[in-house]
Amino acid sequence: MTSPVPRRPAPRVFARPSLPFLRAARLGGLTALLLGASLAPGAAAQGVVSPAQDIFNKVNLLIQNQYGGLSTVDRAALTEEYQLRLSAVCAPAPDTCEEAKAYPVLSAELTALGDDHSFFNTPEDYREFVASATGGNRLQFGVKLARLDGQNRVVTEVVPGSAAAEAGLQRGDVLQTIGGQPYVYEDLRRAREEGRTIVLGVTRRAETLTLTLTARESSTRDLPRLSFVPGAGAGEVAVLRIPTFLSGGGIAQGVHDLVGQAQARGATGLIVDLRGNGGGSLAECDSAVSAFVPSLTRVARSPDGNDRTVVSRGTRIEDGMVRGSVRNPNLWSGPVAVLVDEGSASCSEFFAFEIQYAGRGPIIGEETAGVGNTATRVWPVGEGAVQLTILNYAKPDGTPYPQRVQPDQARAEGEPEIRQLTQGVDTLLQAGVQALQSAPALSLDPFRSQP
Repeated sequence: MTSPVPRRPAPRVFARPSLPFLRAARLGGLTALLLGASLAPGAAAQGVVSPAQDIFNKVNLLIQNQYGGLSTVDRAALTEEYQLRLSAVCAPAPDTCEEAKAYPVLSAELTALGDDHSFFNTPEDYREFVASATGGNRLQFGVKLARLDGQNRVVTEVVPGSAAAEAGLQRGDVLQTIGGQPYVYEDLRRAREEGRTIVLGVTRRAETLTLTLTARESSTRDLPRLSFVPGAGAGEVAVLRIPTFLSGGGIAQGVHDLVGQAQARGATGLIVDLRGNGGGSLAECDSAVSAFVPSLTRVARSPDGNDRTVVSRGTRIEDGMVRGSVRNPNLWSGPVAVLVDEGSASCSEFFAFEIQYAGRGPIIGEETAGVGNTATRVWPVGEGAVQLTILNYAKPDGTPYPQRVQPDQARAEGEPEIRQLTQGVDTLLQAGVQALQSAPALSLDPFRSQP
């Protein structure tokens, strides 16, 4: 279905994927991906310029005209300062200076802007982002890791159907060796990039295993999944794992379908696990959270004016126009709890905040990453891309969305918890099961809208 064009372009909002091989500092940048978007007329400098100067000009035009964040840095002065730096870098060949020479200059300039949500993407980073945003393929193992004892890594998640799953890796496994040598992260990264077969020495509780693993081209789609654990009292608890909101679509529909399965099975409570979820499509996130919150309203504030979004029963409406919906929506009315950690970012922070704001249930875990109150847009420039903040969000009463979600029950997931995971014990999940005993059931009229 084609939607009418709004009075001003409403960005498709995404968050940077939580990928094990992207720089950690880049997790969770809330972005709207406009693939193939063109710059405004006049973006290129007049006359013949080097590739490095051309991309610098385009990025700085965007910084001057499109930035809508909260930084108070003088952007015109910033451009002048970093133009001098680029000129120095390109001094040996000012007319032919290659594009890549501008990358570190632009990265430093975006850092100096003082907005953690705005940064420059190198071509490699941008390719990774596009693959994850669209559900495309890339070389990958399909495993997520946490640090333990120096170089050693603990498996925190195995993507179903991935190379890691087929090799037999499991959550809680400790990677000890690669090819008979002590495990080093860089060796694993290079093996992934080259698609090489590696032999891993793995400790699984008291057992030592040898597993063979080969990275392969596979889909980046990592959809929600459902499991069940014993409840604190009678019955069982549904655990809805949402690893990302950035998988090329289908996440919100999956959440509603899985909630329906939990209801049909008679689960006494439901835990939403957002740990390590670096974010994704805000539209997917909104429709997904509406399986737990009857209705939510958000105001997007920008220098051009305000836009209102209302979400109810899986349908998302922006300024009175339907922008997406799910088939056969479900509404979970029983107790719910949400697990978060410092890797929960962007629209997963929106999800947790909507649950918290509506009083639907406790948020348990660590303070979140801190990019959950703005939207950014990505513009391809040259071989790379620039991400800039363009909006900030508030509730209709003016309450701003928090930069970070503060858990109702703060529980750090440090080394002791990771070590317990190697013994098959998930302490945060256990805390969630306990919290469900006192979490409220839904008491609101499911058809009532927020003001």
